[in-house]
Amino acid sequence: MAAELVIRRAIREDLPELLQLYRHLVPDEPVGTEHADEIWERFSHYGPSGIFLGLIDGRQVATCTLVVVPNFVRGGANYALIENVVTHADFRGRGHGKAVLLAAVEAAWSLGCYKVMLLTGSKDPATLGFYRNAGFQTTKTGFEMRRLPPREG
Repeated sequence: MAAELVIRRAIREDLPELLQLYRHLVPDEPVGTEHADEIWERFSHYGPSGIFLGLIDGRQVATCTLVVVPNFVRGGANYALIENVVTHADFRGRGHGKAVLLAAVEAAWSLGCYKVMLLTGSKDPATLGFYRNAGFQTTKTGFEMRRLPPREG
């Protein structure tokens, strides 16, 4: 019998394992381990924003970050951004990433957000299909200005 996925918000004690999970996003890219405590402390002040974790038998297998932004337009309804969507390589293709992503979206709706946005630099059809399958649509044109070069892939 397969273990059930448990989804919850990350707490400070999750940070060491979370940093290891982030290595599955882009294995060759450094993770901010040196300043992890400082980054956690700063992020903890972002109001209702949070890092969502999917766990199997207590092991972190998927995550995404939800950032809720206060807003003056749309009647004052918040909007949200999702970033750092990652599933451990050994657990991909089982629906865990989608479940965590949709839990973050549901949290955004419960916090009064009128939309949830995410960007991906990936051109991989499987990655794009993952987001479409989760209900995301390409309805806008995204622009960005970068200080660091984009990742390949």
